[in-house]
Amino acid sequence: MNMLTVSSSILQELDRTLKAVNSDEIEALTKQITEAGNIFVAGAGRSGLMMRAFAMRLMHMGFHVYVVGETVTPGIAEGDLLLIGSGSGETKTLASMAAKAHNIKATIGVLTIAPDSTIGQLASTIVHIPAVTKDSTSGSSNQPMGTLFEQCLLLLLDATVLRLMENMKLQGTAMYNNHANLE
Repeated sequence: MNMLTVSSSILQELDRTLKAVNSDEIEALTKQITEAGNIFVAGAGRSGLMMRAFAMRLMHMGFHVYVVGETVTPGIAEGDLLLIGSGSGETKTLASMAAKAHNIKATIGVLTIAPDSTIGQLASTIVHIPAVTKDSTSGSSNQPMGTLFEQCLLLLLDATVLRLMENMKLQGTAMYNNHANLE
């Protein structure tokens, strides 16, 4: 396969998968973000990288957002939001975080392949991304492991940023004021 064929195949997978996501779930997530006190994001591996990218954009928009596990991340409290990206919804460390946040009465949102997962059962908002899990031996992706989920996760979170910008009447130029400037 040449690069154009491979790229086209990936774009087709993304298009098919993203069209299957329920837009009402994205709207519910957007509302949850705007109503949260502090926002905490978490994910493992490549999903965690996508969540970190989302945290950066939320910070650019003026939200109080933290990446779980960083040394400057405060404790979560009632009224805060824990937002998890997890394909399986079963990653032990993330499920443990969700259980703790649930006990503290923080709100939990999850973007996942498995809405009925351990994390999904604790979440008040679920965005179901109908991709294949990293350990699946069959499915509708030519890409390895959880790649399709991770790509869709990034694109859906970027779409959520655009929706938040629209709701807040924010332009990219206003967000630039919060961009890192010690580079």
